[in-house]
Amino acid sequence: MPGLLRGVARTAVVAGTATAVSNRVSRRQQGRWAAQQEPQEPQYAAPPPPPPPAAPPAGSDMSSRIDQLKQLGELKDQGVLTESEFEEQKRRILQG
Repeated sequence: MPGLLRGVARTAVVAGTATAVSNRVSRRQQGRWAAQQEPQEPQYAAPPPPPPPAAPPAGSDMSSRIDQLKQLGELKDQGVLTESEFEEQKRRILQG
């Protein structure tokens, strides 16, 4: 019986060592793959951002605000905006 226990213990040690080595190799390999997949610098320049939209004429300012408030209300009714988000955006529109 002692020979059997010694064999089982030896097998357990070998299996544990093999598992530890395999895990280490996997981690190193994943690290190498991650380093290779880092985003490369683009070889071209990004296009400039579009210019800001022109300010509407003063006469239609109130009608554009009303349209924005209507859209904001629809977003709130659809559940896209919370009550606090709705109030914040409404305040911004009304301020100017």
